[in-house]
Amino acid sequence: MSSNPARRPGTPRCIARVHFRLPHNGQSRLFEQLLTLMEGITPRLRALPPDSVELDLTGALAYFQRDAAGLAQLVRLRSLALYGVPSTAAVGPNAMLAAMAAAATPPGQITVLGSDPYAIAAFLRPQPVAALYGVGPSTARQLDRVGLTTIGELADAPLLTVQRVLGAETGRTLHQRAHGIDQRPFVPQAPVRTAGCERSFDRDELDPEQHRRALLALTEQLGIRLRREQQVCRVLVLTVRYADRSTTTRRVTLPETTSHSHGLVRAAYGLYEALGLQRARVRSLGLRAELAPADTAHHQLSLDAGDEKARLIEAATDKARARFGPSAVTPATLAAPKPSARPAKRKRQAARPASPGR
Repeated sequence: MSSNPARRPGTPRCIARVHFRLPHNGQSRLFEQLLTLMEGITPRLRALPPDSVELDLTGALAYFQRDAAGLAQLVRLRSLALYGVPSTAAVGPNAMLAAMAAAATPPGQITVLGSDPYAIAAFLRPQPVAALYGVGPSTARQLDRVGLTTIGELADAPLLTVQRVLGAETGRTLHQRAHGIDQRPFVPQAPVRTAGCERSFDRDELDPEQHRRALLALTEQLGIRLRREQQVCRVLVLTVRYADRSTTTRRVTLPETTSHSHGLVRAAYGLYEALGLQRARVRSLGLRAELAPADTAHHQLSLDAGDEKARLIEAATDKARARFGPSAVTPATLAAPKPSARPAKRKRQAARPASPGR
C-alpha cells in the first residue's frame, strides 16, 4: 500500500526544489507567507529554512492538468506576482535529483529532469563526486585516493570495491545514488514557525568586536519581539554571509526554551565562537529562532541571584520601551559612542626674548 495517497502504484514521483531570493529585511515572515502560498499548490511540502522548500507535485500534476515544467512555472509566477519574490526551481523524480538540479540551475530559471535513465546519467556523470548528496569532504578524499573523482566513475566502479573503501552500508547507498536512485521516502514536514533578523554591515567587516556588537543588537531585537508576541525560542540559528556571497549556517538547541535576551546572546556568542573565524570578511549576520508558545516554556530554578535580577531589569525595560518607544532603553555596549576629544597638538614655539622695556 502506497504511503502517498495522491500517488498510484508505479506512478513516477515528481519532486520540486524551490529556492526563493528573499530580501534581507523581514526574511522569516515573508518565508512563512510563501510556504502558505505553496500549500495552495500541494499540501505535501517540506520547509527548508531560511529560503527553500521541497514540494511533492505528484498528485498536483493531475489536479492542475499541467506537466512538471508548467507547475514549476506556476510556482515561480505566484511567488513573483503576489510577493515580488523571484525564485529558482528544479524538478526531478526524487528529492536528491531535484536538489542537485536546483543547485546547478541559474538564478531565475527552471530545470526539469525527467525519469529517463539516459537523461539522468547525462546529468550526473560529468559532475564531481563531491556534488553527490551524502558525499562530504572526507568521503570525497577517500574516493579520490582510489581514482573515483566523478559521479560517473563512482557509478562504473564495482559495488564491492566501493564498499571496501566506504563500508557496506555507505558504499551501497552512494553507489545507488551515483545511478540516480534515492530510496528515501518523501515525508511532509509542517513549517516551523520562526522569527529572524539580520544586520548588514556598511562594508565588509573584519573586526570580531563589531561582529559581537551586531550579535548583541540582534539578540536584543529578537528577545523583545519574542516577549511581545509571547513566544519562546527552542532552536537558535546563526547565518554568516561573507564578502564572496557564500554563507555558513550553524544551529543549536537551547537547554531550555527562552525569550530572554541574556540566554539568546549567550547562545549566539557560542555559535559565533565555534566558527573560529580568522580575519573573515563578513557582509552580514543573521539570527533565526524556531519558536514555541510561551506557555510551553519551563524555567529551571536557579540559585544565581544575578539571573533573577537580570530578568527583573528586562521586564522593567520592556515596560519602558512599550511606553516611550523601542529606543528608550539600549544596552550600554550598543550606545552610540561619543566622539573622543583628542587633545590638540601643541606647536612648539621658540621662546621669545623679553621686550626691552620690561
